[in-house]
Amino acid sequence: MLTYDAPEGMLRDAVSSVIAGAGVQRVIVVDNGARAQQSLAGLHDGAVPLQLVVTGRNLGFAGGMNVGIDLALQAGADAVVVLNDDVVVQPGWIEILAAELQRDATIGGVQPKLLFADREPPTVNSVGVRIGPDGAGTDIGYGEPDDGRFDEPTDVEACTGGALLLRSAMLREVGSFDERLFMYYEDVDLCRRAAVAGWRFRCVPAARVWHRGGATSGSVPTRMAYYRERNRIWLLFRWARWPVVSRGLWLSVRRVRHAPRRVHARALLAGLGGAPRQLAARWTRPRG
Repeated sequence: MLTYDAPEGMLRDAVSSVIAGAGVQRVIVVDNGARAQQSLAGLHDGAVPLQLVVTGRNLGFAGGMNVGIDLALQAGADAVVVLNDDVVVQPGWIEILAAELQRDATIGGVQPKLLFADREPPTVNSVGVRIGPDGAGTDIGYGEPDDGRFDEPTDVEACTGGALLLRSAMLREVGSFDERLFMYYEDVDLCRRAAVAGWRFRCVPAARVWHRGGATSGSVPTRMAYYRERNRIWLLFRWARWPVVSRGLWLSVRRVRHAPRRVHARALLAGLGGAPRQLAARWTRPRG
């Protein structure tokens, strides 16, 4: 679980729910900030080992999660859950996801149904990620009522990194999150790298997680906008078909006309500036 100066009580609620939900053998909290130790004081009761790793600087989502993933792999984990610090999990959720990995050896990762924590009636946050015709990743079911339409397990193009069980064998084969992305689209990139290697991804909605959404990153909206836009452009050059690249770049040009204009312009320039490296990765990657 990754955290970065979470609001009072949020991290504690998240970790407590994971421990109470059972099914995990070890909890690793990676702190990109400086408040986790205080938040977790007195929480550990010995039932599940709880390890806190303070990175000393903000490594972003990708870098921070990779610290925890590496520790889990070194400990011999068969599978690794990555979680945001703004979630509360349903008891028994992890057994549902783990059963899906055990059912099919080609599945590299499984995500639960994410529901907004603060909405009534229950409202879907994500049952997977789809990639649009402009390269933008959107959460499937976002904002829709949880009325049974999204209750069937299904293969998905990509999963959200906010709550995701990853098979260790897949991670060892294709690697973890790309730390150059820092935050946003690192989950999409991982799923695409794994798909090239033959791995599949699933959403199993019987496992449920409640998500506050943007509780940490939402405090820096301009940074969010920059990385989201820059990384979408990078992944266009890295993965998309050329018509999608064209549509995606035209979307970026149009966004420069809207606030925050300067942030969108910087993201467009950075995206284009990184194009040669992304194209090199595109041309040299293994073909599935």
